Amino acid sequence: MGLGTDWEQRQHLMEVLLSNEQTECQIDSSKLESYIENILQTLRCSDKEVSILLVDDKKMRELNKQYRGQDRATDVLSFPQYEEEPDPLNPHLLGDVVVSTTTANKQSAEHQLTLEEELVLLLIHGILHLLGYDHERSDEEAQRMKEKTRELFHLIFPKKEPAESCDF
Repeated sequence: MGLGTDWEQRQHLMEVLLSNEQTECQIDSSKLESYIENILQTLRCSDKEVSILLVDDKKMRELNKQYRGQDRATDVLSFPQYEEEPDPLNPHLLGDVVVSTTTANKQSAEHQLTLEEELVLLLIHGILHLLGYDHERSDEEAQRMKEKTRELFHLIFPKKEPAESCDF
């Protein structure tokens, strides 16, 4: 059997690569990874890989300026691995999601959520962007994305509802 055939037959398992580069907030990384694995399974992405980066507002502002031309911090950025078709050699790579824990911490109070719940909400939002959802495309798409976000959020936190002020 040739190397190509072996490669094709290997089953790629889901992988959540979480890197916590901020020091402002206490984060239970393993718990967060577990939540994201559940979300990916629900989205039928159990063979996918996603990288998650937790940063402070300073780093988020740099990334937002560099990649979106906006000189301000934001809550979440998504970087899909592929704009069009997946690379046939690495079809399992979804992309990267970056979350500012500083902004998440501020927003959590507004959204009547704990920091952990806010982080999960932002990560769901970011992962949906990786899968092609885009709330900026149309009002219908924004509504579709909000409904999917809340459906996935309720899987993790069944008794919790983000405040109406929350656009996600």
